[in-house]
This record gives sequence, structure tokens and C-alpha cells, in this order.
Amino acid sequence: MNKELKDLTYREATQELEEILRAIENDAVDVDELTQKVQRSAQLIKLCKAKLRNAEKAIDQVFNEENCEEPAKPKSENKAGTVNNTLF
Repeated sequence: MNKELKDLTYREATQELEEILRAIENDAVDVDELTQKVQRSAQLIKLCKAKLRNAEKAIDQVFNEENCEEPAKPKSENKAGTVNNTLF
């Protein structure tokens, strides 16, 4: 049974899309059901795109916040006089 679109996660939506595709490829969908499957697929694709856009916006917001970026730390020298090559 199909869940309501608003209740689906991205993973669930893509899994349902894959199931629909397999059914169509295997001719397991009759003509009467095909229109319904195509319409459901279009809804699922729209949902997935919206979830991806929202995730992208959230990620961009995190990286654009002032507190996210710290000034670069100067490389320090160790006792032997060589530069410390650590990432942090």
C-alpha cells in the first residue's frame, strides 16, 4: 500500500520509484494501471526534487553562516624547526 506523499522519506520515495520502474519493465502493469503508476511516479519525482532542493538550501545555509568559518591558523614550527603539517 502506498503511503501518503507527505509521509515519505527520500529513500522511501526512490525505492517506490524503483519498484514502479521494475514493474513497468517486466510488463507487470496492465494498461489500466499504467496511467496511475505514471502519475504516482511524477509525484514521487517532484517530492524527491523538493527534498534535494531543501537539503541543498540547508547545507548552503550552514556553510554560509559566519560562525562556520574560522580564520586559518598559522602553521607552527616544531622543535626541529620544520613546519607542522596537520589539518587542524
